[in-house]
Amino acid sequence: MKAKGPLLLLVTAILWGMAFVAQTTAANDVGPFTFNASRNFIGALFLSGVIAFRRRSGQDKPATDDGAGYSKCTLLVAGVLCGVALCIASYLQQAGITAYPPEAAASSRSGFVTATYMVMVAVMLMFMGKRPHPLVLVAVVVAMAGMYLLCVPNGLGSVYVGDWLVLASAFGYAVHILVIDRYTQVDGVRLSRVQLLVAGAISLVCAIVFEHPEPAAVLAAIVPILYAGICSDGIAYTLQIVAQKTTEATVASIIMSLESVFAAIGGWLILSESLTAVELSGCALVFAAVILSQVPDFLEARK
Repeated sequence: MKAKGPLLLLVTAILWGMAFVAQTTAANDVGPFTFNASRNFIGALFLSGVIAFRRRSGQDKPATDDGAGYSKCTLLVAGVLCGVALCIASYLQQAGITAYPPEAAASSRSGFVTATYMVMVAVMLMFMGKRPHPLVLVAVVVAMAGMYLLCVPNGLGSVYVGDWLVLASAFGYAVHILVIDRYTQVDGVRLSRVQLLVAGAISLVCAIVFEHPEPAAVLAAIVPILYAGICSDGIAYTLQIVAQKTTEATVASIIMSLESVFAAIGGWLILSESLTAVELSGCALVFAAVILSQVPDFLEARK
């Protein structure tokens, strides 16, 4: 069924969007490193269960050293590189969410600012030698206009530190995507487990050194941690892997970009967040820029 892939990707976007609500809630109890270490290890444990199920059903693609498929060394190198990139990006994002003041719509703002990573990927490919489509350049301008309305509605004084941190995390996620693209021959679920273990280990060391996490604080944030680990890192990623097998990459990217919309919806419904008309206009422009950045690849795929 052709509709199965897009439907699963829509569920993925919802799970990822709602994760911003979980991250905003957890920021009240635990630090960024503690939150990410916890969610990463839980996500890796969940994916271990997925791999075990795939092995029993004959669908698993383990690494080998006999020249077939991909080697264990390739899996390890890819996992470490992706894990380091993911650790940095996720820390900056969570630190940004934590840095937002109470009056800021942290979940909504961070969701749309993070979405700019898709435009950044297109720009970074341009600097890597890929000639950009004119629509990509338009998308960059539209994204900048949207970011201005979203983050600078009342002048430069209204820009939060959290905005800069989340914008930096978007750059980190763009790098993360390009690293993953370098290792497409590696099994996606196994790569995700390794990267989560690497990111979790780095975050745990940093949490012990810089945040000194208390068990009581972790327990207080256990619900958002479990959601982020199981639903966002585990279920959503698995659904993405399954869905992209039957869905064009560009179509998949456009659908998954809806996570920013669901982040805003979740913030409004669950956290009672609200955005001004100017900020909503900025959100609309950022979302339009994300869609525009994917149109050239979509047209090329159609050809």
